[in-house]
Amino acid sequence: MQTKAQALARAQAAVVGVRATAVEDARSNESLGREREGSGVVIGTDGLVLTIGYLILEADHVELVLGAERVIPARVVAYDLASGFALLQGLVPVRVPPVRMGESSAIALQQPLMIASGGEDGESSLARLVSRRAFSGYWEYHVDGALFTAPPRTDHSGAGLFNADGELLGIGSLVVMDALGPDHPRMPGNMFVPIDLLKSILPELRQRGASRGSTRAWLGLNCVEVDGMVRVVRTSPDGPAEQAGLLPGDRILRIDGVEVNGLEGLYKTLWRGSSPEREVSLLIQRGGEQQNVKLQSQDRTKLLRRAKGI
Repeated sequence: MQTKAQALARAQAAVVGVRATAVEDARSNESLGREREGSGVVIGTDGLVLTIGYLILEADHVELVLGAERVIPARVVAYDLASGFALLQGLVPVRVPPVRMGESSAIALQQPLMIASGGEDGESSLARLVSRRAFSGYWEYHVDGALFTAPPRTDHSGAGLFNADGELLGIGSLVVMDALGPDHPRMPGNMFVPIDLLKSILPELRQRGASRGSTRAWLGLNCVEVDGMVRVVRTSPDGPAEQAGLLPGDRILRIDGVEVNGLEGLYKTLWRGSSPEREVSLLIQRGGEQQNVKLQSQDRTKLLRRAKGI
C-alpha cells in the first residue's frame, strides 16, 4: 500500500497546469474562447508534456504552471487532429520526473482509478471505469477505445487518468452525459483519450508535429446522431459545408454512395478518400425531399491559424 501511495503521489506531481492564448483571429475562439486553461502530464525526461489538443489549438502563447510560484513558457511540439493529443515542451528545464505509460486496453470495468489535474488549483480524486468504446464527436472526430469514467470532473481538460501503480492511462477530453453508453441509463462522467493511441505515433508526433492520420478531408460539419440518423446542427463559417449550402436539420443519407448509419461511418468514409482535398458527394434529406450535394473538402491542417511571432 505504501508503494502504491508513493507511485500515485509521483503521478500527481507529474501533472502540470497548461495556460494558452490563441491567436486573435483563430477560428476556434468562437467555440473554445481565446484564453484557455487545463492540465498536462510530463511524459518525457526532457520535460515533454502531453495534453489535450483543443487547449493549444491555434495557440500564440503557451505556459506550463508548475506551482503557485513557478510558471514557465512552452512551445507546441505537436497537435494531432486524428487522436486529439498535443505535445508541449518547456522553454526552460521543467525539472519534473515523468510518469510511466500504462496499458489503457488492460483496465477492467469498475476498476478504481485516479484523476489528477494540475496548476495552482490542481487536485486528485478517485473514479472508476464505467465503459470503454469508440467515440465519435460532432466536430468530425473519432477515436477507438475511449475510456469513460464516473463521477465526472469539471477540470477534465488535459487531466491525467492513472491506475493504482501511477501509470498514465488517458488524457481528459470531455464531460459526457452518457458515460455508460447510448443504450444505458443516463450517467454523467468524463471521456479520456486512451494512452494506447499515443504509443505508436509518439515518434511521428515529435518528428512531424502530427500523425499522418491528421492529413484528411474536412467538411466543416457539426452533426449529431440519433437512432442511427445523422443530422446537421451547424456548419463552420466559410467551410465546405456552408459553401455548398447545407443547413441545420439536413439529414445525411449517403456519402460518396455509401449509406450513412451513424457518425462513425460518415467520418470513416470521408477519411477513406485518396486526398484530403477532393470532391465529396452527399445525399441529404431536407424536409420531404432528397438532394445531391457536391462539396470540395479541405485539409484542416492548412486552415489552422499560426502564431505571428517566432
